[in-house]
Amino acid sequence: MEAARILAKIAVELARAVKQREERGGAGAIEPRVLASGDGWSVADVVCTCGPRDRPFEERHTRYAIAIVLAGSFEYRSPFGRAVMTPGSLMLGNHDQPYECRHEHGDGDRCVGFRFDPEWLDGGSFRTGRLPAISALSPLIARAATGALGANIDWETLAIELAGAALDLASKESIDWTGGTRGVARAIRAIDRDPDASLTIEALARQAGLSPFHFLRTFQLQTGVTPHQYILRARLREAAVLLRSESKVLDVAYDCGFGDVSNFNRTFRREFGMSPREWRRSYSAFSSARAAVPEAVH
Repeated sequence: MEAARILAKIAVELARAVKQREERGGAGAIEPRVLASGDGWSVADVVCTCGPRDRPFEERHTRYAIAIVLAGSFEYRSPFGRAVMTPGSLMLGNHDQPYECRHEHGDGDRCVGFRFDPEWLDGGSFRTGRLPAISALSPLIARAATGALGANIDWETLAIELAGAALDLASKESIDWTGGTRGVARAIRAIDRDPDASLTIEALARQAGLSPFHFLRTFQLQTGVTPHQYILRARLREAAVLLRSESKVLDVAYDCGFGDVSNFNRTFRREFGMSPREWRRSYSAFSSARAAVPEAVH
């Protein structure tokens, strides 16, 4: 139900943009709004108000492209043929590949568009121009939709996970993710030494000697979680230990790398099933009970 409300809101905002274009007159336009970017990748909220009266023209992908269609529809032409892009589907493009978009059957569309430098995908490539709306992609699409509406999400991890899923689903050749074990182990040791440090995926990947894309995939295969999740849990474990003292919850949150105490409280409760203060009280009660038990006489 929540996902339906999110997509409905996105569709309403697109309809408003199309109406404003009609009131102004003139041709439709493509208006990208950058949401996040990093070393070799970027993501933007792209609103297109073009319609049947707008003349399409051939363009060329300057980087690898994955566009999640959130609202509207259009026809996408690439070397792989023609495909109708509808909400929930993914438009795929390889580096330096020509393409054309047409709006023959309606006005406007809204996408979250990801762009990647060629070296980012470790030699992988898409073998189709479109992935349909399938359940395997739904969690990624939902996260992108909430981010387009202003939610604070980890765009870097989403970009890497989306690229991996798209390559798995749209490539004839799979990538060997078994390499890089030693490098990932070095990154894990770096996290464990100082989980409170500002450790980005790019920095950890450089330390591992891997591209960010390959590093995340290998890290997940070897640990079962993303680097972000691993770091978060390491910080929470450290916080749980510090809360045994009389330090203020606010101080523990900041000392463990959390800039927002309310976010720390929510995350701690989700991980341990109780608030930081409840955790401290439960530990104090346990310690008092142990102190009250007399030692056995030998």
